[in-house]
Amino acid sequence: MNSPLIQLLVLAGIAVFLILRLKSVLGSREGFEKPSAPEKAVKKSRKGFEVIEGGPDRDITDHVPENDEAAQQLAAMKRVEPEFSVTEFVQGARGAYEMIVMGFERGNIDDLIPFLAEDVYDAFAQVVEAREEQGLQIESEFVGVRETSIADVRFDKDSGRAEITMRFVGELTSVVRDRGGDIIEGSASTVKRQKDTWTFARIMGTDDPNWRLVATDA
Repeated sequence: MNSPLIQLLVLAGIAVFLILRLKSVLGSREGFEKPSAPEKAVKKSRKGFEVIEGGPDRDITDHVPENDEAAQQLAAMKRVEPEFSVTEFVQGARGAYEMIVMGFERGNIDDLIPFLAEDVYDAFAQVVEAREEQGLQIESEFVGVRETSIADVRFDKDSGRAEITMRFVGELTSVVRDRGGDIIEGSASTVKRQKDTWTFARIMGTDDPNWRLVATDA
């Protein structure tokens, strides 16, 4: 054998040895690979995280005790209408209270029709009409609301009707003048505190977002 042939055989032998060595170290893969163990572990941990999610709804417990019946009623309302926010409702009720009180004091109740139940509007209208017949004029300024809280919650799952009773403590000045302009009641410089308990109602899950005042109990 000449030298080149011997060198070729030696190199071929080395190549075969390396191929067999690599195969024994790396192994072989056939067909579709199964998901690796770490991915399974990630799925388990993610699933566990989802189970842990939950706890008290702060949007509810910020306004009523967690174990109170009112909290359960509010939760039932949110199941029907998930986008309903108790906090936004309380803020809206506070604004509605000021608007309705001042509208009534000044006799501008026609602007309040969208926010009042029919019987409440009729009651307000009778009082305003009686004042006008007597020639009385009301001068009033709203100072602010010292207290806003949820007093009661009721929800009828069958009809979807929700009722939330709010307790307000407002402050305002009020002066009543007769036909001649003389003050017969109140003082423009004296702030009076007024306590009201009002009930607002609405059908949950409908396109009409407006809550209406359906009952007053000062």
